[in-house]
Amino acid sequence: MTNSINEIRDASCILAIGTNTTEDHPVIALEIMSAVNNGAKLVVANPREIDLCRRADIWLRLRPGTDVPLLMGMARVIVDDGLADEGFIGERCEGFEAFRESLQGFDLESVAHITGIPAEDIAQAARIYASNKPGSILYGMGVTQHAHGTDNVLAVANLALVTGNLGKHASGVNPLRGQNNVQGACDMGCLPNVYPGYQPVADDKFKEKFEAAWGSTMSTEPGLTLTEIFSAAHEGKIKAIYLVGENPVLSDPDASHVRESLERLDFLVVQDMFLSETAQFAHVVLPAASFAERDGTFTNTERRVQRVRQALAPAGDSRPDWWITCQIAKRLGGRGFDFDHPSEIMDEIARLTPSYGGISYPRLEREALHWPCPSAEHPGTRILHSEVFPRANGKGRFTPLEYKAPVEQPDAAYPLVLTTGRSLFHWHTGTMTRKVEGLNVLKGEETAQLNPADAAALGITEGEKVKVISRRGEVVARLAVTEQSPPGVVFMTFHFAESATNLLTNTALDPVAKMPELKVCAVRVEKLAA
Repeated sequence: MTNSINEIRDASCILAIGTNTTEDHPVIALEIMSAVNNGAKLVVANPREIDLCRRADIWLRLRPGTDVPLLMGMARVIVDDGLADEGFIGERCEGFEAFRESLQGFDLESVAHITGIPAEDIAQAARIYASNKPGSILYGMGVTQHAHGTDNVLAVANLALVTGNLGKHASGVNPLRGQNNVQGACDMGCLPNVYPGYQPVADDKFKEKFEAAWGSTMSTEPGLTLTEIFSAAHEGKIKAIYLVGENPVLSDPDASHVRESLERLDFLVVQDMFLSETAQFAHVVLPAASFAERDGTFTNTERRVQRVRQALAPAGDSRPDWWITCQIAKRLGGRGFDFDHPSEIMDEIARLTPSYGGISYPRLEREALHWPCPSAEHPGTRILHSEVFPRANGKGRFTPLEYKAPVEQPDAAYPLVLTTGRSLFHWHTGTMTRKVEGLNVLKGEETAQLNPADAAALGITEGEKVKVISRRGEVVARLAVTEQSPPGVVFMTFHFAESATNLLTNTALDPVAKMPELKVCAVRVEKLAA
């Protein structure tokens, strides 16, 4: 997030796109409600009728995968109506003329045809966002999990730039991360192309820096993403995987392919709290301690680094993840793993990661800190880009875009679109929450949510068991007939191993981020034979 969570309540306008915030991020949803109660305008862009729609000034029910034309169409209205922040654009941005030219391909008539949203609604939403400042854009994985997800994010950034809604209190581009410490994992280099602090692997300067620090020879060749790793394992190019805290048998697209890939490995180590569906494929399972059984830090979606303090002794033979990894490294002859406490690891992070340079356990005992925090005297940074953007010339860059349709389109054999998400009552693959009896009472099985018109056309009714079938597999679920799903769209979560929704989804990748297109695939629904 460019801004902090508690600023959301002070926004004059909130654009929530691709996020079912009340179910996926309920604490942040309270901030949205506070803003609305204070008079803020709320624009919701989502194919599904989510809870936020009830409080929205306008709901844009776009077709899945049409975010770019919607956002670029809104930008065109803003520019054509003279609502662009010309001062901000002139002083702090570059590339505007090329961007303005690209908007010619997004006239309202064309955008309405592609998105399924009435042209007047698109224009109204654009004027609301541009005219009520500060404006905050919140987005979730409904924006990123597409084969054109990078373009979606660039379109969001364009909209914030053209209105000057960056670098100011209660404004910004604010991605809501999908897990509690996924921001921290990325910060620490759990990406194939960067070292900690997003220092590029391909840059010789950083290669030499980390070689000197770690006493090892480093490569300038970026590695593979998770989805690419399983494809390489399937092809026999990767022989062993050490997997920590991940359950790709349920969470990754085309889960049958993932299972086949795991079966082809010579050696699989899984480190987790529970014997997950993926751990059942492992040759060795290493029991990891939970957050309550270890010391450490989490970095949340607003870049806030917070202390986690051990409250319980680890259960059984479980150990903290950092300790397990260090033990393996030392037994393999690795140097630099003689840590006795995670505070020592944080000290190394501060030495090697400029954005964490001023963060230490003594400081975190007193306060949480937002990175970048480059020195011990620095107070942390709640708002990014307040003076300059992190580019060589310090300016924000507009990006001309074109519309790219989802890779997989409905056809006669698979006439519906499947889109996936989460439930309020379970989290991710259910490794933890499915073990809570009360949560299983609230939601104990998967449902396939279908619009009443589609259900009637198929001759199936509420509560019946159905098969949902894609080009990659099929699952059984109970039908939920609801207006929340638009005509032509099926919605399912991925919490239930008994109905593993990602057996259906598509592995088509965004060419830049390598994110799979989990939010759109073609399916058909059939009544389950008696």
